[in-house]
Amino acid sequence: MSGGDVELINLNKLFGTMRAVDNINLHIPGGEFFSLLGSSGCGKTTTLRMIAGFEQPSSGHIVLDGVDMTETPPHKRHVNTVFQSYALFPHLNVFDNVAFGLRRQRVEPDQVKRRVGEALELVQLTGFEKRKPSQMSGGQQQRVALARALVLKPAVLLLDEPLGALDARLRKQLQVELKTLQQQVGITFIYVTHDQEEALTMSDRIAVMSNGRIEQVAPPEEIYEAPATVFVADFLGISNLMDAVASGADATGRCKVKVGGLDFYAGRGGADVSGSTKVTIRPERVRLEPAGSSGENRLPGTVQRWVYLGNAVQLIIGLSTGVKIQVLMQNNGEEIPYREGSQVSVHLPSTALRVLTDTGVPLASAEE
Repeated sequence: MSGGDVELINLNKLFGTMRAVDNINLHIPGGEFFSLLGSSGCGKTTTLRMIAGFEQPSSGHIVLDGVDMTETPPHKRHVNTVFQSYALFPHLNVFDNVAFGLRRQRVEPDQVKRRVGEALELVQLTGFEKRKPSQMSGGQQQRVALARALVLKPAVLLLDEPLGALDARLRKQLQVELKTLQQQVGITFIYVTHDQEEALTMSDRIAVMSNGRIEQVAPPEEIYEAPATVFVADFLGISNLMDAVASGADATGRCKVKVGGLDFYAGRGGADVSGSTKVTIRPERVRLEPAGSSGENRLPGTVQRWVYLGNAVQLIIGLSTGVKIQVLMQNNGEEIPYREGSQVSVHLPSTALRVLTDTGVPLASAEE
């Protein structure tokens, strides 16, 4: 299916004096699974509602397939929305729920039957046509809501935290199913979520939002591995953030930093940064070695907490600088030799240590 290209140009939304969306510029190509990720109140749902036409922008433009839709009412936009509540009609069976929009468009009965059948097959609900929503599980109701949206063949499908009401296990299952479904139908999905795992699992690209603004737009791997700002590093996943003083690049192109008065080398992020800054490293990239181990980017520490997670063990380490960091060690079946109170040497590999700033402005990195 062609189309589904969305462009937001200088988009703003004010509620009184509060700026809910702050000058967003964004291009979403047709056929992309795009997620708006952020905490409650960051502006992601307001942005989605403006694309749908349920909210009118205070200023700016919404362009769909090259046509400015800013003043176009919702029912005349070639988009459809799936809500967290699903909003199914309780008195109608599955077939009639899915067929509702087609009948309002006065589609011929034989075409209604065919298209509803195709939509239900797409979401794996063939045979459920006569059931009422109350006779179905939450996951099945979610599929009905998807079928009802997809049966109208929109250019863009907007999804406002549709998995939020489901239990954790079902959410994981449906994350995979949603991505597979999007690839099958080939239309643009714009997905709003506060769940980082959902965004990382399903998205082609993610926009991380804060205070109505977009902090970074990138594919999931880049967002996680190369956060552009302190906010993104801190919000997405678990990140060990430490205050540092940078003194620019050394002969190898790495940034030399002081953390707690000790010298370190950061091979990722802004190599030429000078002055006060922050460095970050993901817990799974920190290496623990026997106490007394020497070498670059190493310092003493003490295991203060040991938490068994099943597939991994989380360790809270108190560093000699007075800072606490998290370490994640995968459970590979071998005994982890460190327990609470163990003295260790903490290795922060330069290839995993990244320099950030507090400005929110992306930094050019040496390797990107």
